[in-house]
Amino acid sequence: MNFTGNTPDDHIDINVTSLIDVVLLLLIFFMVSTTFLNPSHINLTLPKASNSSTEREKPRTIEVSVDKEGRYAVNGQMLVNSQPATLKRALGEAARDLKEPPIVVQADAQATHQSVIRVLDVASQLGLVHISFATETPPDQSEP
Repeated sequence: MNFTGNTPDDHIDINVTSLIDVVLLLLIFFMVSTTFLNPSHINLTLPKASNSSTEREKPRTIEVSVDKEGRYAVNGQMLVNSQPATLKRALGEAARDLKEPPIVVQADAQATHQSVIRVLDVASQLGLVHISFATETPPDQSEP
């Protein structure tokens, strides 16, 4: 019995047409279902909490305080209500004589996120883009 003899060479072909169809359908699905991120419209300068006490000549800033009830104060003056129009008017008046003034947002730890975002939104509408957040340096844990 000679098994290696007169057998024709069998070529095994892989049909990749259906594989290409599936890959193209997946590609189209992912292209259609992908969401693109919109860049932020507010440029923020995030504060760095440190123990350095260097005093430099600082430009005149606008301080916006937000308490835990969502009330606002601009440069220490409480606003009559928490409406965006009132906040916009107060920020516009505070920034009237200043060229690109930096804004320091001092928000209470219990203040709602919406209250802080309202400050950022109103500042963006007025073209005020130099915004930072005031932080408090935690006490050094190593001291007795």
